[in-house]
Amino acid sequence: MKLARYARVLKLFWQVSIAAELEYRINFIVAVVSSLGGLAGSLFGLFLFYRTDYSFPGWSWSEALLVLGIFTILQGVSATFLSPNLNKIVGYVQEGTLDFVLLKPISSQFWLSTHTVSPWGLPDLVFGSIIVLYAGGQIGLEALDYLALFPPLALGIASLYSLWFILGATSIWFVKIYNVTEVLRSLLEAGRFPIEGYPAIYRIFFTFIVPVAFLTTVPAQTMIGRSNPIWLLGSALLAAVLFQASKWFWGFALRFYTSASS
Repeated sequence: MKLARYARVLKLFWQVSIAAELEYRINFIVAVVSSLGGLAGSLFGLFLFYRTDYSFPGWSWSEALLVLGIFTILQGVSATFLSPNLNKIVGYVQEGTLDFVLLKPISSQFWLSTHTVSPWGLPDLVFGSIIVLYAGGQIGLEALDYLALFPPLALGIASLYSLWFILGATSIWFVKIYNVTEVLRSLLEAGRFPIEGYPAIYRIFFTFIVPVAFLTTVPAQTMIGRSNPIWLLGSALLAAVLFQASKWFWGFALRFYTSASS
């Protein structure tokens, strides 16, 4: 089966990638320290809001902490699976090695999106999960409430991947796109706080232009039982549309790719 073949390829990709990364084990210590530093800064920023008697409308301290935990998990996913792969598309285009990818008997988008995995994003995944478990315990969530997180979180990851891949595909025309991806990363930083904490114009922007709300706020609302089914449906529709758009855009971009051998 085609799916089984892709699963075997993915297993080989990740085995080789992890073996190569573990040659530099000191990097893991650096990643842990960096993750702890970033998390401490985020917690301090959130603490300052509630210390001054300000609160995000409709969100208690523990509920806002839940949003921050989900954001930290997404950071870990990005650092582990997305950034190591999608940031390299520029290099493949510049060096002409994209030719070798296109000649392989496998989807080039799959190859470019999954070829590398980095264990240095694992600290964020672990720390984010701890925060979610702690915040959920403070709120009084049950096991089923934690399970409710996975569908909207998976849809948010799919949307994030699709946006990142579309930006990566623009390297066919614009080689230096690092600034663009950094702008996206900066905008996504808004997801560390509940979307209700922003002025109305920003809420519209972070919901319908850059869908930050679907990445962290909607999964958190689903866990605590405050999510409207319309938002979940919108999250699923957004993920499906963006993923299909990434496939279409990659095929469109390849029409303009000039092979290094031509």
